[in-house]
Amino acid sequence: MKKNIKWLLLVSLTMMACNNDDNNNTQEEVPVTPGSAVFTKYVALGDSFAAGYSDNALFKRGQEGSYVNVLAQQFVAAGGGTFTIPYTNDNKGGLLLAGNVIAGTRLYFNGTAPVQLPGTPTTEVTAHLTGSFNNMGIPGAKSFHLITPNYGNVAGVASGTANPYFARFASTSSTTVLADAVAQSPTFFSLFIGGNDVLSYATSGGIGKDQTGNMNLATYGSNDITDPTVFASVYSSLVTALTANGAKGVVANLPYITSLPYFITVPYNPVPLTESSAAQLNAGYATYNGALQQMVTNKLLSADEATRRTITFKAGNNPVVIVDSYLTNLTAYTIPSYRQATKEDLVVLSARTFIGTAVGGDPTKVNGLSVPLADNWVLTKDEVGEVKKATDSYNTTIAAVAQEKGLAFVDTKSILTQLSSGGIKFGNFTMTSSYVTGGAFSLDGVHPSARGYGLIANIFIDAINLKYQSTLRHVDLATYPIQYPGSLQ
Repeated sequence: MKKNIKWLLLVSLTMMACNNDDNNNTQEEVPVTPGSAVFTKYVALGDSFAAGYSDNALFKRGQEGSYVNVLAQQFVAAGGGTFTIPYTNDNKGGLLLAGNVIAGTRLYFNGTAPVQLPGTPTTEVTAHLTGSFNNMGIPGAKSFHLITPNYGNVAGVASGTANPYFARFASTSSTTVLADAVAQSPTFFSLFIGGNDVLSYATSGGIGKDQTGNMNLATYGSNDITDPTVFASVYSSLVTALTANGAKGVVANLPYITSLPYFITVPYNPVPLTESSAAQLNAGYATYNGALQQMVTNKLLSADEATRRTITFKAGNNPVVIVDSYLTNLTAYTIPSYRQATKEDLVVLSARTFIGTAVGGDPTKVNGLSVPLADNWVLTKDEVGEVKKATDSYNTTIAAVAQEKGLAFVDTKSILTQLSSGGIKFGNFTMTSSYVTGGAFSLDGVHPSARGYGLIANIFIDAINLKYQSTLRHVDLATYPIQYPGSLQ
């Protein structure tokens, strides 16, 4: 039995990163005009996507490649002004808080696998930046964080009540992200927020709580799903404040998590078994399976659920065994909530080096097989349903507010779905959501690559041109890399 799963990436990344003509995106050379939009003062609000977070870190080159900075560069030809960014210190990534590492350096591909860049971060949270910044993208921010006072208070970073990225450049310790954005009197804004309202729940394997029906934010945990009514109220207040003085803008809906490599890379049945290994595992679960049938006989469990919970193995690739808290609680009968995963369950990316490893070096205790995967390694079918339901509700709000306020609307949900179901072609390339090799996403499996951010910028440009009759031009995606090298100046 294998002690580890090795993901062999046999694609030449150098070949994939070479330049080509962006034939599909070539636009007729017409004069660039703003239409009815005014790009003089552009302010961008959002989360890690707006910030340019990539490869599990925020670093200078990633910030330069953020979709909002790409947009700002395209706005210049249509009257756009200076776009300021709260840059980190270098291209290592990571953060220090009073000298202590609180966020690690970025990932890079070493030729075999994604690994963390060696070294210590140099960006110190307590070294406050002065001035206002056009890029108000805050990694980790949920919708309601943008209107939460003290979210940039350095004193609250260690306890988790404040955000370290916002603490670096908030105008005061008590201000809000929205207040600092509005204070700049933007003539145009972008708002892409809400992903983290479900994402932290999803990436944690659903160890948080679905807070639907709970309006009390004080009771929320960091990995909880935001109540849709709370989201609707917050989102409406954000857009109302941003448009109060006549500013125009562009807003975007949210993709399904099933568009992200973090949730679709590791299969539900990744470990191959021999006939002998399968027989050994079956013998190990015989008592568990027998107890389930006894519960059915005693009318304490339905036959359907017993079938769902029954664990069997055969030669070849088999589904991993997981803990599922949504199963009927049988702990009073000393029967755990185990079952095998199905295609509807999503095994998170971080499990790729965990599944198949032996616990304490004991070959009879193998994670995902003889030892079921804990909740944090898998987003179960029911948890996926909770995330999708909340996402749908958020998207309904975003579309309605965009229409009510007359804003440009970007359907990122549709675009990212295309990436995970065939890909998007440009020139001689096809961008997909495949991990490492697909070109659209960075090595953390959640955030875009530089080329992915370029794609997002282009679809924002399409929406802006459609709504405001602007003639902004696309960027050439072939000029954006799919990966950052280990060495960046």
